[in-house]
Amino acid sequence: MSQNDWGGRYAPTLDDIEALASEALRTLPEPFRSLAADVTCSVAEFAEDDVLEGFGMESPFELMGLFHGIGMTQDGAVPQTGQLPNTVFLYRRAILDYWAENDDNTLGEVVTHVLIHELGHHFGFSDEDMEAIEAAADEG
Repeated sequence: MSQNDWGGRYAPTLDDIEALASEALRTLPEPFRSLAADVTCSVAEFAEDDVLEGFGMESPFELMGLFHGIGMTQDGAVPQTGQLPNTVFLYRRAILDYWAENDDNTLGEVVTHVLIHELGHHFGFSDEDMEAIEAAADEG
């Protein structure tokens, strides 16, 4: 199959996105890899309706990822009995939509970006903190 033969290709599956996320987790630099070791990753087509409503979002394409759990800086960061594990959710369809609209990133780069952004919440960073860090990195 030639590189330009799109007729025989399929959209990346949930498993494909999960494999990209696993690779991104595996290649995180230390100390982040160790600090994120207790965080699981789950991939779904879209965020649940109640999650979208909680953020005031009308379209499921607006949310590519979500950290759910207790961040490292919050009280109770040590897991308690019955507490679900900290989880990063990646939303396949929103990620694919973003990837299709932004041809300056590979799918792996988009998945890695979303995963790292959500892990930032685990480390206690706000969205504003991460935007400032990304802006500083882009300038450097």
